[in-house]
Formats: sequence, C-alpha cells, structure tokens
Amino acid sequence: MCGSRLHRMMQLKLEYQMKEMIEKEYGRWCQYATADQDVVRELKEMEGKEETIEDAFYRNLAFGTGGLRGVIGAGTNRMNIYTVAKASQGLANYVNENFAKKDRKIAISFDSRIKSDKFARIAADVFSANGIHVCIYSELMPTPCLSFAVRRLHCAAGIMVTASHNPAKYNGYKVYGMDGCQITTQAAEEILAEIEKIDIFSDIKGLKTAASKEGDSVREIGQIEQISQDIITDFVECVKKESLLPRDIGESEEEKAIDKNVSIVYSPLNGTGLKMVLRTLQESGYNNITVVKEQELPDGNFPTCPYPNPEIREAMELGISYAKKCNADLLLATDPDCDRVGIAVKNDEDYVLLSGNETGILLLDYVCSRRQQMGTMPEHPVMIKTIVTMDLAERIAAHYGVDTINVLTGFKFIGEQIGLLEEKNREQDYIFGFEESYGYLSGSYVRDKDAVNGTFLICEMFAYYKSQGISLPDKLQELYATYGYCLNTLHSYEFEGSVGFEKMQEIMKKFRGTINSFAGQKVLQCLDYGKGLDGLPKSDVLKFLLEGGCSVVVRPSGTEPKLKTYLSVSAKTQGEAEELEKKLTQEVEELILA
Repeated sequence: MCGSRLHRMMQLKLEYQMKEMIEKEYGRWCQYATADQDVVRELKEMEGKEETIEDAFYRNLAFGTGGLRGVIGAGTNRMNIYTVAKASQGLANYVNENFAKKDRKIAISFDSRIKSDKFARIAADVFSANGIHVCIYSELMPTPCLSFAVRRLHCAAGIMVTASHNPAKYNGYKVYGMDGCQITTQAAEEILAEIEKIDIFSDIKGLKTAASKEGDSVREIGQIEQISQDIITDFVECVKKESLLPRDIGESEEEKAIDKNVSIVYSPLNGTGLKMVLRTLQESGYNNITVVKEQELPDGNFPTCPYPNPEIREAMELGISYAKKCNADLLLATDPDCDRVGIAVKNDEDYVLLSGNETGILLLDYVCSRRQQMGTMPEHPVMIKTIVTMDLAERIAAHYGVDTINVLTGFKFIGEQIGLLEEKNREQDYIFGFEESYGYLSGSYVRDKDAVNGTFLICEMFAYYKSQGISLPDKLQELYATYGYCLNTLHSYEFEGSVGFEKMQEIMKKFRGTINSFAGQKVLQCLDYGKGLDGLPKSDVLKFLLEGGCSVVVRPSGTEPKLKTYLSVSAKTQGEAEELEKKLTQEVEELILA
C-alpha cells in the first residue's frame, strides 16, 4: 500500500473517531445540561446541524495565561455556566492544593457583558462550596480594580469575568495570581491539569445549588463577602497619587496656573468605566466632562458600537460626533472592562485619533520629563514595554537615562517584571509601562493595564501642555523631530472555527520558512520566540528585523480567532514611511492569504 493512501486512511480514521467523540459529548450535554434554559434551547436548535455541533464540541474551550475566552453558548468550546464552573473547580483545586487554609481566598469582579454577573455568581458558589473564602464586588468593576483587590486583600487568586474589547457574543474568565498579575505559564499549566481531571457533570461542587438560584445578583452569604467601599476609595486614591502636576513650592508660577477646565467628552462604551473614571477625574478637578449618553450605562449588547474596542475608529465615531457638538478639547473612551483607553484630540477643525503607540510615547515622555523637573526620578529608572510596541519608546527612555525592559505581548508580562523589581526592593524604579494595544500603567499599585490611570494621566498631560500652548499633535511631531519618524501599524486577519485554527498554524509554518526580505528590505534577523528568547517564556511569535530599522511581527492572537501582524517602519519623512508600510502590508498579506 502506497504511503499517500495509508496516510489518507489514517486521516479518515481520525476524522471518524473525532466525529464519534463529538456526537457522544453532544448527547451527554443534551441529557445532563438542563440547569440553564439558554443552553437547553441552543442544544435543541443544533440538532441535525453537524457543522454547528462540531464547532461547539470539537475541543474544550482553551485555558491559558489569559484564562478562558469564547463565544457565549452551549458546548465545550463555548462560555456557559458549565465551562465557567469547570474552570472554577479547577482553580479551587489548585488553590486548595497550594495554599494553607487561612490563605484560601479568591477575589471576583465582572463587567457589563451578557451573563458576566451570572458567571461571577456561579464561580463564587463553586469556590465557596470548596471551602474557599470569596471577596466579590457587589457591582460591575474595572479589571484593574480586581488586580488591586487581590493584592490589598491578600488573596490567593482572583478572577475577572470579561471578554475585554471583543464583540458582544463573547465572554471570558481572566485568572490572577496572588501578586495581582494574570497567571504565569506555569500556574496556567497546573490549573489546566486540574481542570482536565474534572467531569463537567459530576465533579463540580456547588454547581447544582448555584444554577438553581433565581436571578443573577451577587449575594453575601456564608463564605462569600462583598468587597467594601474602602477598597474602592483606596484604589482611586492610588490613581490620584500618580499625579505629576506641581504640588509643592518651588515650581514656576506658569506651571501652577494649569487650567483643568479643559472640555472633555468621555465614553465608557457601555462598560465598567463610568463611575471610576468620573470619580477619579472629578475629585482631581476635571469637571467639564460630557458623557456620551448612548454609551453611558452598562449594556452587554453594545448597541452603538458592535466592536467595543477604542482601537477601532468605528467605536469612537459617536464620541467624535459629541466632541464636535461640544467643541471639546479631548475625547476619551475606555473598553468594557476599562483596562484600555483610546483618545482623539482637536486639531484645527477636526479630531485626530491617536494610536496606542502615539499615546504611549507621549505619556512616556511626559512622565520622564516631569519626574526630572520635579526631582522624583529614581536613581535606576525602568520602563517596560512589549516586543510589538513602538521601538521609538526605547530612544525616548534612553534620552532620560531610563532602562527599557522588553517583554512578550500581554500586559501580564509587564506586571510580572514589576513583581521581579519588587523582589529586589526596586519597585520604586518602575516609572511607566505600556503596550501598543492602548494599555498604560504608571504605578505599581496594580499589576495590569489600567484605563482609570490612563485617562487620568492623559487629562493631566493634556492640561499641562495646553497651559503652555502646545497641542498633543504638536508634541508628537516634536518627538518625531527629535528621535526620528516611526510608523507602526497593526493588521488582523480572522480565521474562525477549527478550520481557521489549523489555517493559522499552517501560516505560521510558512513564515518560519526561508524568508530573506520583505518589500525589498533585507531580513537581518528572525527572532523566533517559540523557542524561548532572552529569558522570556516560549510564545508563538516571530519578529523579523529588517534593514533600515524596520520590523515585521507575526503572531496568532491568544484571545481571538485572529492572526495579527505588527509593522514598524522608520523613515526620514511620514510620506516615505507610509509608502514603505503599504508595500510591506501587501507582501505580508500575500503570504497570509495565499
């Protein structure tokens, strides 16, 4: 028998076994998954639809350093009360195995997404049934508030029920360690090992009791207690302490005359940011704020912004229209779990959206320059950024004598580095961290990106420069003139379902082949982080360093069915950079879409 025929027969056998396994699991769900009527209804609607059943059951929803994230619905590859309870039981087993009884405590927060409050309640009841004390916010709260609570309440772990900036059909379950960071690769592997031991319909404590309760409200009962208002106030105070405006005598009168009455339009994009952002800004003297009414209240359907991501222009359009009506100076928008913030600034008669990289380098320069002026720069200052974030930031940091630490994509790695500094009694050396996907943090009070901190710093920076007659676009051009022009762009390509997952793997193999140049720019070096580089964990990321200071990064998203490319172009002028970026984009797309 020829090799190709044997291979095909083996492939058919595997496909048959997979189909048989899927059908068996679907049957189990139809029999036992009866506690949630939404799940029951969807299982019935799937009947006879092989592709639909396959996509819902071909795998267990992936659990990793980002926890869970997926489409809400019935099935092992979906977010529902069963997959949430299974993950919670696995985490409970991990905590009970690794922590003394007195230290078994888990903090919980949740956002405005569909079923977030229900999933939070299910998790709380599972933890409680496993003898773990639960500290839960009584209302939806931003992700950084979860990180803060874990640290302040000395919890063994924490969970945030959110899918961040994904479309409305998604939800997720982020897991945090006792340091307030999202879990490490090792912890994720250990928790996953516990999860994989669990039968979803027989091994979960507290699920039947939790699922039978009426309503989705959070209750304070037994080992479940609500997080106090004092913790929320402490968080706000920590954000406000990050101020870099003049506070003491010795500053110039010009600097003391900073006008905080700048006209601000703010949108929480129907998420968690409203109360915390407004409270922080108003207590700091920023009171000329107009909230986008249609996006003010929590709404997991996101009716006016189907993709509630401040990185996307469409999500900012309604805010821009408000800014034009109000003749506002500044537009701010935070994503649903309020860990990312996007901005637009008035430039002549129009409004210019700034990218995460542009806002990041503006904030970095502001933090460095103000710390120097105020005499608060530490002796050995450190800035931390991800490998896909604009390399220009390193040149700005070097100008101020600040060391740069590059980490893998994901703010958890920035948080991890803050923790390592803390272990060396150097926590005060951390002055700023950011990633190109609109995440910023200037303090160490939390270990994740913080859009409350981000909006506060942006408003302060804006007011400070405005007092000197400088706009943010002007300041950005000043940075380019000083350090050289740099253009960074992100391109995403969707690959849904099991077929899409396999396609992304094939594309990554193609990029790992012999590629000598992109758009005529010679490849000087290919950094394959899949092998583990510079002491960083292994990650499916490729970074091509090109001549002329350019680079191409390719990686599958860890939270969405997407392949992402990051193009960085250095050139003498903006026009030259845009032309080269266009050529790079075209060539990279040809490799991806071929």
